Amino acid sequence: MQNQAVEAVELGGSVPDFSIIGMFLQADFVVQTVMIMLLTASVWGWSIIFNTQSRVREARGKADGFEEVFWSGNSLDELYNSIRKTPDHPMAAVFVAAMREWQRSLGSSSATGVDKVTVQDRITKVMHVTTGREMDRLEGQVGYLATIGSAAPFVGLFGTVWGIMNSFKSIALASDTSLATVAPGIAEALLATALGLVAAIPAVIAYNKLSTDLGRYASRVEGFADEFAAILSRQLDERGH
Repeated sequence: MQNQAVEAVELGGSVPDFSIIGMFLQADFVVQTVMIMLLTASVWGWSIIFNTQSRVREARGKADGFEEVFWSGNSLDELYNSIRKTPDHPMAAVFVAAMREWQRSLGSSSATGVDKVTVQDRITKVMHVTTGREMDRLEGQVGYLATIGSAAPFVGLFGTVWGIMNSFKSIALASDTSLATVAPGIAEALLATALGLVAAIPAVIAYNKLSTDLGRYASRVEGFADEFAAILSRQLDERGH
């Protein structure tokens, strides 16, 4: 009878609720804090995933349209004048930056001899800097996915260890090793581990996928920059003759 009374006190006088919400409400304050942190990290990670995927998809579509116009044979000056005020994707931004430097350089020098080499160097540096800046902007907070993926399991493990410690305390206070005494605390502790994995696994998978997509897009922009630099170099050679 005494053990049953102690057990009833440990369980709050009622059968414990093993639903996710019930286990959260019955958990220790520290474990609850861990669960809230992990849920927040999971929501934040998914928002980063969806936002980055949307930006990359949009940038690809706009790059396709831009390259179609660029290689159509129309005047580069006309293309530049049409987008110079609002370059809305990395490839267009690289093109606008190069054309702006091209026009400034031609306006300030004859672009022959040594000046031709100087102009080429300026344009190459401008495109390199613009590519890096635009890719950083496109990547946004993708790096935080790696942090979530690596830290969330350990945060969940901390909540699990804390919950199991409380379960052992319950055993010591109740002098009872029955499963009914320790089951609620262990279940709450394992829930923290599960939430850590729920936050970490999608973050790791998405980070690898998005990093690959961003790397491919960056290579595409860099390839365009190299081709455009070659076009401008040929035009400089024609002006020098």
